[in-house]
Amino acid sequence: MESVQVTEVVPLLNGVQIKEETPELEPDRFAEDISELGSVIIKEEEDEEEPVEIEPGRLNDSERPSKRQGSHRCTECGKNFIRYENLKTHLRIHTGEKPYQCAECGRSFNQLPHLRAHQRTHTGERPYGCSACGKSFNQLESLKTHQRTHTGEKPFHCAECGKSFIRQENLKTHRRTHTGETPYPCPDCGKSFSQLPHLKAHKRIHTGEKPYHCTECGKSFNQLESLKKHQRIHTGEKPYRCTDCGKSFNRLENLRTHQRIHTGETPYCCSKCGKSFRHSNSLKIHQQTHERAALHRCTDCGESFKQLPALQAHHKSHAQETPQ
Repeated sequence: MESVQVTEVVPLLNGVQIKEETPELEPDRFAEDISELGSVIIKEEEDEEEPVEIEPGRLNDSERPSKRQGSHRCTECGKNFIRYENLKTHLRIHTGEKPYQCAECGRSFNQLPHLRAHQRTHTGERPYGCSACGKSFNQLESLKTHQRTHTGEKPFHCAECGKSFIRQENLKTHRRTHTGETPYPCPDCGKSFSQLPHLKAHKRIHTGEKPYHCTECGKSFNQLESLKKHQRIHTGEKPYRCTDCGKSFNRLENLRTHQRIHTGETPYCCSKCGKSFRHSNSLKIHQQTHERAALHRCTDCGESFKQLPALQAHHKSHAQETPQ
């Protein structure tokens, strides 16, 4: 400890005279003397502390470790944090603690910044504006994601096929095309879907709800995409153009079907005879020929006929074969 010379001699402390060379001041008087020293800072040497092991659920202010200790490790998952406060916040992921509650709707959050961002959904505040197009957002992360639409950045890549996405959520949804995962089942019929919006749209089949209305003719639809397709009938819009011949279509499905004329693809195959067709409707019409044949079958020999008169004529041949 660096020695400090105090000019004033303290006469007596509890009846004992204090020597100048080793002054020992009372706590209150010592504070006064320090204030008189101006810019002189008294610094003590501190012993190096042992690392503190932090246990989840047992963190309080009295157990707060020294900042000089460095990294703070989560004993649940092993993740390290420079600041103790960050570890304390992180532990709520494991404990499920959500101490910050919204006064408007009662929803709870494990971090105060998350609550503040949520509250903007009630107030309508959008403090983060895009410098490129002027669109505003209530969260900084939403602005950052939006800005990728201008920059073209797609930082989330599928390890299976290499396809890239602007949002991590879109990548998670895309991965289900590889895994076949369908985590959203319909409670009415049990059919499962890979995306929640697809399930919500499907449920309208059971409820009969058709919330999307055409302002031109009043026709209603259970999906927004179906309404958009229908509206092209009124507008005459044909946004899907064939690159081979230039013909345009108002539906993507119609373009894909048309392109088979150029490619020669016939994906609809008859399971009875192996004949294939470009259109699903063409296959259905063809299959009726097999169904009609099954309706006119000879019970004596099993031979089938497309028309009833042909079967009746065939029966006569069996009658002629019968001995008199």
